[in-house]
Amino acid sequence: MSELPIIGAALLVEEMPVHRDWYLEKPRDLEIQSFINADVLIGDWKPMAEEIKKQLDGHQGRLGIHGPFWGFTIDTPDPDVRTVVQKRLDQALDVCEFLGADQVVIHSPFTTWSYNHLDDGFKGREEITENTHLTLAPAIRRAENMGVTFVIENIEDINPFERLKLADSFNSSAVAVSIDTGHAHYAHGNTGAAPVDHFVHAAANRLQHVHLQDADGYADRHWATGDGTVNWKAVFAALKQYDSNPRLILEVRDHNDIKKSMKYLEATGLGQ
Repeated sequence: MSELPIIGAALLVEEMPVHRDWYLEKPRDLEIQSFINADVLIGDWKPMAEEIKKQLDGHQGRLGIHGPFWGFTIDTPDPDVRTVVQKRLDQALDVCEFLGADQVVIHSPFTTWSYNHLDDGFKGREEITENTHLTLAPAIRRAENMGVTFVIENIEDINPFERLKLADSFNSSAVAVSIDTGHAHYAHGNTGAAPVDHFVHAAANRLQHVHLQDADGYADRHWATGDGTVNWKAVFAALKQYDSNPRLILEVRDHNDIKKSMKYLEATGLGQ
């Protein structure tokens, strides 16, 4: 990344009108987060999707969605649960097809507990990898045909290389990696993970998506950039060293903090 990066945001459908002028003024990448809940996906979501398409009129950036994640993991060993997870992922791809989105954020299967047991046999690396392949295989085949990429986001991950090896094991253009800065900062503060910029360097040119949120290293805060203790200069310096052009998505708990975050990033010369 050589030029000052253009920052995008994660939005719900009801938040889009508030920020429409902002995300239309530049080719800002957007991530729609209105389809993460099962009750939405199993219901009639098309009227809401039509409203999203209306709000996207004139949008010049890239478009993605956050995939469903509540109540399951992508490495579930239970074949019956796996069937439900595969249904949810297929529904997420239905949404992408309808909206014209080409990226889906999904959650990493690696946990704080699994970190210390990856080489200890029980729920080890091979089992996590095998179960994840069994779960994702149908969705990845469909995503490849659609030109959609699943990006695996760190949640409790301590070692970022495990998620990278998992993504690489699919040998597919439809699987890449994401970094959530607040999650990485939480892991750094609580479980001995490296600082956030090390997560960026680990991913290098395999990185295609970043959730930008500030935190204190204690919990998953989703604060405005500048309100916590993430070393943003180090993060953006790391991003600048690679050419994968990841989507830089503000994911703040209060959508009104998008404006606040942008003021901080602009004032510090990190983003536009």
